[in-house]
Parts: sequence; C-alpha cells; structure tokens
Amino acid sequence: MKLLCAGAELVNDSSRGFDIDGQKLFAVRRSGQVYVYINRCPHRGVALEWHPDQFLDPSNSLIQCATHGALFLIEDGECVAGPCAGQSLSGVTCREDEQGIWVSL
Repeated sequence: MKLLCAGAELVNDSSRGFDIDGQKLFAVRRSGQVYVYINRCPHRGVALEWHPDQFLDPSNSLIQCATHGALFLIEDGECVAGPCAGQSLSGVTCREDEQGIWVSL
C-alpha cells in the first residue's frame, strides 16, 4: 500500500489528483467515503480533470470528463451519460486510517 495523502487533505464533496510512481490517479470524498480511480476516461484514454484537482461536475455529485462531458457515478465509476455510457472508470483499492488514505497499485 502506498500513502496517497493525509485524510484531512481530501474534504467531503471534493476531488484531488495524484501521481504515484508515474500512475495518474484521482480521489473523491463523498459522505465521508473515499473513492480512488485511475485518471483516464474509458472513451478516449484522456485525463479527466478540467483544472488541477477538478474532477467533479458543478453540483459535485458526479465525476465529469473535461474532454467530452461524460458523467460517471462517484461510488463505482460507471458512466451514466456521454459517449462511453455503460463503461466504467478503473477503480483503485484504497483504505483510510489515522495516518491517511492508502492505495494498492
């Protein structure tokens, strides 16, 4: 397991990008739960963020691809709208403890 960040660095309804050993990832916290995905849209293989650390739609309720607007569920990465509907983001196993958020790569 590799340390992603301290838990306090990812507040509720926010997202943040990371580069762990050359692997581009992003994390989202929703209702206290952390979700981590590989930062690659299944449609074109491009990075998702609009600006650094901005992976969510304006309502902070869905992950949104900046390239073509595809929308993904935060909880499981499933695309629910856009050209890759039915596909999913690649999830990364994570856990959180008092030291921070950890990922398995």
